[in-house]
Amino acid sequence: MKLVELFQSGRFVVTSEVGPPKGVDVEAMLEEAELLRDKVDAINVTDQQSSVMRLGSLAVCHLLKKRHLEPVFQLTCRDRNRIALQSDLLNAHVLGIENVLCLTGDHVSLGDHPGAKPVFDLDSVTLLHAAVELQQGRDLAGQKLKGSPSFCLGAVVTPGANPLEPQIMKMEKKVRAGAQFFQTQAVYDPKKFEEFMNQVKHLNVPVMVGIVFLKSAGMARFMNKNVAGVHVPESLIEEMDETENRVKTSIEISGRLIREMKDMCQGVHLMPLGWEKHVPAVLEAAGL
Repeated sequence: MKLVELFQSGRFVVTSEVGPPKGVDVEAMLEEAELLRDKVDAINVTDQQSSVMRLGSLAVCHLLKKRHLEPVFQLTCRDRNRIALQSDLLNAHVLGIENVLCLTGDHVSLGDHPGAKPVFDLDSVTLLHAAVELQQGRDLAGQKLKGSPSFCLGAVVTPGANPLEPQIMKMEKKVRAGAQFFQTQAVYDPKKFEEFMNQVKHLNVPVMVGIVFLKSAGMARFMNKNVAGVHVPESLIEEMDETENRVKTSIEISGRLIREMKDMCQGVHLMPLGWEKHVPAVLEAAGL
């Protein structure tokens, strides 16, 4: 089901994500996905996350669809030119995949093939535009299609960016290009998130707050140092530092953050990073 239909029905939408394996053994990943059944509305499938070569997002989305789990096909511009991107959008439609998250993608220098040639023929904005063109029955060269696809198109935004203005300008461009919902980068500061939401009210588009499960104080410090637009407050780092049960405290923190922010937005996107089995406990702690 298209996420946009859930938003329109007034539902608070919950998504989580799985990462394809580096190889073809999909059993563990499918087990992780099964843990999310009936707990979330859809499951994002990452596309060569952090520029690390893995099994493709499209194949995994197809496997989830066959198991009656609703996928969100993440599609990045890093590895494909406009011909391949448009083809993959057509492929997705033919395989019954309706929800697509359009991303520019991390640079190859971050990944395990730093010598790879990055493409970036399109970016997230022009990819959204390409998807809308396909839905209107033509490709980017203006050629007519035999049958056109239909999607719910999503994009990403970083509410903690400093300065924030360029993010909001890019968000406005994405809405004009065709974005129907947004998932955010990790948010740990409800006050900052509220300020962000007040500044994007005029866009009238559903926003899902991103929650990355904190696994340790070290992980929090790493994100503060290395992940642009993400800031974990010192109080949360101390909480993780002092706890005797990291998992329990992480669940409490995630649940608390969702409770504090759920009235500000239209959904939550969980990024468990291998802790899929704790998603039900986080949702329970959040009162969802």
